[in-house]
Amino acid sequence: MSDLRIGLGIDLHRLEPGRACVLAGIRIDCERGPAAVSDGDVVLHAAVDAVLGAAGLDDLGTLFSENDPKNRGRDSAEFCARAMEMVRQKGLAVKSMDVVVETELPRLKPHRAAMRARLSELFAVEPDRVNLKGKSGEGLDSIGNKLAIRATVVALLDRA
Repeated sequence: MSDLRIGLGIDLHRLEPGRACVLAGIRIDCERGPAAVSDGDVVLHAAVDAVLGAAGLDDLGTLFSENDPKNRGRDSAEFCARAMEMVRQKGLAVKSMDVVVETELPRLKPHRAAMRARLSELFAVEPDRVNLKGKSGEGLDSIGNKLAIRATVVALLDRA
């Protein structure tokens, strides 16, 4: 019996010089990286929110408070692992994931395959059911001016 559920996650971070750039769990050489309490991985943050939302669970910020010192510099893959534990406890599984990353920095094309593979691994979803697209800010707003990066993720869940 099917129990299809859709979740949407969105995350936005400032880009700052000297910060590591980690996207979808992949470290990318870049002059700027997302500023955050954790590693700032906007892709994983949005993906976790999408999965949690589809499962009817609390959001990332509620489960992993930025005020909690143990989240300082934390690897966002740990957030994924906890979210997936909670999803499995509800008898659900991720069936597909669609990701859009809006950024001028870094260029994502050389990293897309690795990013998709890592998302597949972290969310236990078949690789051909994960897509990731990079979009330019076209010189507009904070994204287009290389000041920010945003990820939007839609996740489809069903019974495990």
